[in-house]
Amino acid sequence: MKVSDYVLKRLRDWDVEYVFAYPGDGINGLLAAWGRAEDRPRFIQARHEEMAAFQAVGYAKFSGRTGVCAATSGPGAIHLLNGLYDAKLDHVPVVAIVGQTDRSAMGGSYQQEVDLLGLYKDVASEFCEMVTVSAQLPNVLDRAMRIAATRRTVTAVIIPADVQELDYEAPAHAFKQVPSSLGVPHYAPVPAQEELATAAEVLNSGEKVAMLIGQGARRARREVEQVADLLGAGVAKALLGKDALPDTLPYVTGSIGLLGTRPSYEMMRDCDTLLVVGSSFPYTQFLPEFGQARAVQIDLDPSMIGLRYPFEVNLVGDAAETLRRLIPLLERKTDGTWRKTVEDNAARWWEVMQRRADVSADPINPEHVVHTLDALLPDNVILAADSGSAANWYARHLRMRGDMRGSLSGTLATMGPGVPYVIGAKFAHPDRPAIAIVGDGAMQMNGLAELITAAKYYREWVDPRMVVAVLNNHDLNQVTWEMRAMQGAPQFEPSQSLPDVRYADIARTFGLDGVRVEKPQDVEPAWRQALAADRPFVIDFRTDPAVPPIPPHATWDQIKAAASAVLHGDSDRASMVQQGVKAKIQEFLPGSGRS
Repeated sequence: MKVSDYVLKRLRDWDVEYVFAYPGDGINGLLAAWGRAEDRPRFIQARHEEMAAFQAVGYAKFSGRTGVCAATSGPGAIHLLNGLYDAKLDHVPVVAIVGQTDRSAMGGSYQQEVDLLGLYKDVASEFCEMVTVSAQLPNVLDRAMRIAATRRTVTAVIIPADVQELDYEAPAHAFKQVPSSLGVPHYAPVPAQEELATAAEVLNSGEKVAMLIGQGARRARREVEQVADLLGAGVAKALLGKDALPDTLPYVTGSIGLLGTRPSYEMMRDCDTLLVVGSSFPYTQFLPEFGQARAVQIDLDPSMIGLRYPFEVNLVGDAAETLRRLIPLLERKTDGTWRKTVEDNAARWWEVMQRRADVSADPINPEHVVHTLDALLPDNVILAADSGSAANWYARHLRMRGDMRGSLSGTLATMGPGVPYVIGAKFAHPDRPAIAIVGDGAMQMNGLAELITAAKYYREWVDPRMVVAVLNNHDLNQVTWEMRAMQGAPQFEPSQSLPDVRYADIARTFGLDGVRVEKPQDVEPAWRQALAADRPFVIDFRTDPAVPPIPPHATWDQIKAAASAVLHGDSDRASMVQQGVKAKIQEFLPGSGRS
């Protein structure tokens, strides 16, 4: 057995099903071993190493397991980095296995020689090691798998090409030899009882309790509901925690932040007590004013505790276990005024979303596209959104319910993971439909090539439905509107304008299916056609770049700045001003409850 054979065997021992990868001579030894191992674990061939990393992230996010990716030395290892940083910043367990030039060539400025230990020391800061002799295994690989899973982070194992070809010799029962073992036992740390009592005192004393939950609360849905019921609280969700609680609960106010909802903004503005569970939501300005609210935080990671807000009580522990111990200490609120206000605001918001979706546009309002999808979503769908204005509509218009799952690049906010995320999701759950909502910029950057990956593998999926919805507005829209609203600058056409591409036509050339939609009345039929397809399906929605992703807290001064930028910089597109004002006015129409 060679080292390369043993690496694959150990991955199988860890129950690794898939390795998302791209080949290269720096991992030729591993590729040969894959052949001897009859492709176990499965080698899933992406079109680019960055996409392989994104697929590993998507697989990990939607399976709850550790994702594994692999690449060759030099450029291949470099290409992995963006996807690995996406995993690190979103606290997703991913292990990268990368090749390196032969040991004899190191330090000789050899072809594809890159200092991978130096390159990876930040993205894999918790564990990054190079294997130089076979006796380092299995310890190095086991630690990489265990640390990634327990610390929810990225780890890396670097294996020089000549080491892959060595005969495997297990570590001996000897000095300076390190044995190892398999497995990650389940554990759920909880705070001390006196800390729980202090937290309960803070929460019991409040009259207007707001909760903010993130992805760390995903496995604590029942406990979150119990706490919200006892405290009469409303619940806002960080974007990575969008699927942690159903939006069908009347007191759930939806997302918070730049891409969030007005009821979440108003709840934070008016509350006197804040409970944050499993979230490191970074935007302090969307939380209560300092000194306004007494606050408690619960987080599994001690390094993420006490951030973002001056919390009075910081509890380090598993969300579900901590809340279970906290619940008996909480007193039920008897005054329902605050809860009713939260629920009324949340109900009103969905009316506003309907009105915004109904605003006419040229040719199609992107809010209409995503709002129409909301009612058609299967209860077991997996959703991904790409970065850009598409993320706004995903955050505001889609209501989580049933067993729906959803995610995006939350902290890195990188372009391009939407399509590879859902490909990874389809390997995690081949029996569930998946939908990616992406902008045309992200589709041109990464999505088009990964349609080839979908075409290569979709026949293996029990449910072949994988829908890619492209919001094709010929514009890098989020940045365009940020320039207008924040800098008061007009659209800079050379950087922002995108060529038109017939995305559905391209999908069909790959053996997939698709349709181009240019009229509002064709939006719903296109969604229905895609959700009934027998293969991956691309919908090319021709949307209006003039519909602005105005945040729910936008002031008239910000809207005026955007209007000034448009009128003074590209007056031929002054309809953008009209769309921006119309969208804002939807919140003030009769029946909105706002004066």
